[in-house]
Amino acid sequence: MTQNTTDSNTKRKRAKGTVQTKTFGPVEDLETHVRSDWWQTLFNSLYLKTDADLLDDMQVTKKETDLVISILGLNPEDSVLDLCCGQGRHVLELARRGFSNVEGYDRSQYLIRKARTRAQKENLQVRFREGDARKLPYPSDTFSVVTILGNSFGYFDSTLQDRKVLEEVFRVLKPGGRVFIDASDGDYLKKNFQPRSWEWLDRKYFVCRERALSSDGERLICREVICRNDRGIIADQFYAERLYNKESLFDLLTASGFSSPAFHTTFSPVSTGTQDAGMMEQRLILSATVEKAWMSTSYPNAEGKKPLNVAVVLGDPRKEDQVKPACVFDDDDFETVNRMKKALVEIPYMKFIFLDRHDTLFDDLKKKAGKIDLVLNLCDEGFCNDPTKELHVPAMLEQLNIPYTGAGPQCLAYCYDKSLVRGTAREMNIPVAKGILLTEDSDISRLSLSFPLILKPNSGDSSFGITQKSIVHSKEELLEIMKVTREKIGSDKPFLLEEFLPGKDISVGIIGNPPACTVLPITEEDYSAVPEELPRICGYEAKWLPDSPYWKIKSVPAGLPEETEKEVVMSCIALFTRLGCRDYARFDWRLDAEGRPKLLEVNPNPGWCWDGHLAKMAAYANISYSGMLAAVIGAAKRRYGIGIGGKVVLQKKVHEQPTRKSPAECAAEFEEEVEAKNSIESGDSNKGNVFSGDSETIRVL
Repeated sequence: MTQNTTDSNTKRKRAKGTVQTKTFGPVEDLETHVRSDWWQTLFNSLYLKTDADLLDDMQVTKKETDLVISILGLNPEDSVLDLCCGQGRHVLELARRGFSNVEGYDRSQYLIRKARTRAQKENLQVRFREGDARKLPYPSDTFSVVTILGNSFGYFDSTLQDRKVLEEVFRVLKPGGRVFIDASDGDYLKKNFQPRSWEWLDRKYFVCRERALSSDGERLICREVICRNDRGIIADQFYAERLYNKESLFDLLTASGFSSPAFHTTFSPVSTGTQDAGMMEQRLILSATVEKAWMSTSYPNAEGKKPLNVAVVLGDPRKEDQVKPACVFDDDDFETVNRMKKALVEIPYMKFIFLDRHDTLFDDLKKKAGKIDLVLNLCDEGFCNDPTKELHVPAMLEQLNIPYTGAGPQCLAYCYDKSLVRGTAREMNIPVAKGILLTEDSDISRLSLSFPLILKPNSGDSSFGITQKSIVHSKEELLEIMKVTREKIGSDKPFLLEEFLPGKDISVGIIGNPPACTVLPITEEDYSAVPEELPRICGYEAKWLPDSPYWKIKSVPAGLPEETEKEVVMSCIALFTRLGCRDYARFDWRLDAEGRPKLLEVNPNPGWCWDGHLAKMAAYANISYSGMLAAVIGAAKRRYGIGIGGKVVLQKKVHEQPTRKSPAECAAEFEEEVEAKNSIESGDSNKGNVFSGDSETIRVL
């Protein structure tokens, strides 16, 4: 036993004097050596040693804490979570200043242990927990403030993961709570990073660093070779951080639900001993606010209120979906569903269950019928992900006598046929683009329309079959694109051929049921980022292909002339009623060369996703995503006469907006104008007014 111990000690002594040769040597491409989970192992004792000039400098920590308190106006009673807290330097400093409700959270077990040890030594009553920032162990509406300090944001190799962090922060913050972020100034670092540097950490340790931009230019890749003068190389490690700038951080925060992101200053807290500040050299300081409803479980005065039981019906992720690019549900689809679920949780007095297995959907609904107060029908993929069977889901619900949101089977059948909608609109003197229905190639011989024209499937969903090549300039092009499109949609499907209008591409959203409905701000598609040689069209590429130049299309307020807006709005309300839309709908229009509006199509049960057209229009009305979903549910409740013991609280308005006239007020003004002029002047039938003095729609409004 004694001999073995001696041999073991001898080996350890020899190891101390041995130079480590395990290193990568010269590396041409730093990025190839960065592991996607590098952050799981990097933050250890060496991390504190290599960055001690900033991370363990008390004066730097005090300056940063002063900044947080002054910008946010923190009070000692505020509940504060320091996310990615490291060794807890900011939490401990706040505790020293009398903050009694502060907590730290970090992924590194080593740093959390270090933080707890320091708190015990100073007898500070604070809590530290270890875990992943993308899944926080706190209930919703817990904290007044969440801070992400010390350049601890942007470690993941995907912005989607960074957004998950922010979404979790949004969830655990109370309504009116704030997030405070200190992040690298990406624009500055791209121009000023040091490709190579080295510095002595103390009398024994020194570190050599290499840096380079990633292949996409969006991350800074770093390599650290740490040496000890008596042992040689002791670590050769790689890591990376995303280089956000003000614009990308603003977009990420707003996409995660935050309101009013504000940038306060750039910050460069460098200690006297700093030789290479690296990514800490210049940082952006920003904050944002949470505007949301309280959770039903924590909503003030919610005791004793019976929640509404809502079943959410969705597309089936197990089945093929021909409309999607890969014909299957992908990560974006699952992320969209997750965001929807998080938004629904914010609506008080409601309990949600989710049904997406279509093979058993009817039986599942039948079993739960007695316990379901309402179905939120979000199955816009159609039954078994077949868009021609979108009407089958409400038909099931009708058969089972279960109340549900949105349009009924007949409305969905009508509006799925674009030609039928055109005919209905013409009958109501609502202007439509000139066009014809093509059932076979021989129909082209009677073509009297002038090129350019747009060819699209007469029945379709999500712009399937509509691309930049759908704009044709000759009969030869027309025949070719018909042939190509038939390979995608089927040889028996008819086409709609319309004049291609060069004016604004606009959308109108309505939530509610006339006369008690809300017309959302009208938006137009902004094509300024699309190359000039490409046609201005929001087709399949814009909705499904991120690598397409059409992906950069944005929806912005339309800014229509007052008379044009009035005509469009009243036409939409009339069509909403005539076609049997319910609770919500979207109407797509386009202006001709003279700025006259022409109806393109009607979308009952339009896209409900967080980044869809309806959500964007709602955002321009200062309605949050959860508020939009709550409004759709509320419209169905009023239509059925369903009541609950509470009030759905929509997102608070951040800025006061001019009061928007109600549909009833617009209708009354429009009717007076019609009576004064007897009719709307027009050069052709496309200018005809949709309303007459004895119009049933006018009476309803």
